[in-house]
Amino acid sequence: MTNSTTQVTKPTSAYKLASIVALLLGSVSYSIGLINADLQLNEKGYFLIILLYGLFAFVSVQKSVRDRIEGIPVSKVYNIICWASVAIVLLLMTIGLFNAPLALSEKGFFAMSFVLSLFAAVTVQKNIRDNLLQEEVAELEQIS
Repeated sequence: MTNSTTQVTKPTSAYKLASIVALLLGSVSYSIGLINADLQLNEKGYFLIILLYGLFAFVSVQKSVRDRIEGIPVSKVYNIICWASVAIVLLLMTIGLFNAPLALSEKGFFAMSFVLSLFAAVTVQKNIRDNLLQEEVAELEQIS
């Protein structure tokens, strides 16, 4: 369901490709850095789960915000859980990096590849929603 005032623009192929490349670049570089880091296996697992949890949390926030904008009902509890997850994952990453036995440059690398991955995941999700909405509008125009 879309509001009559919602304007739908389909993202360009270049923008979609750039978003996907950014997601892959951030996630793969984070993973390679994690493999090569001088950390115990349980520490590597912690940082891997933080990345996966972060991707899920940020995509969930994007979905709940977008649903509200488009007039799709979103429960208050779900919305609170989404935002709480974002805060928790950022806090856990900060605590993990603060306590990690890594050089400051390595900590910066992990922080930046983490942020790149999260931002790109939101952008990829946005592009998917824009494409679906554009297809819905095109179908409605064909019916009319």
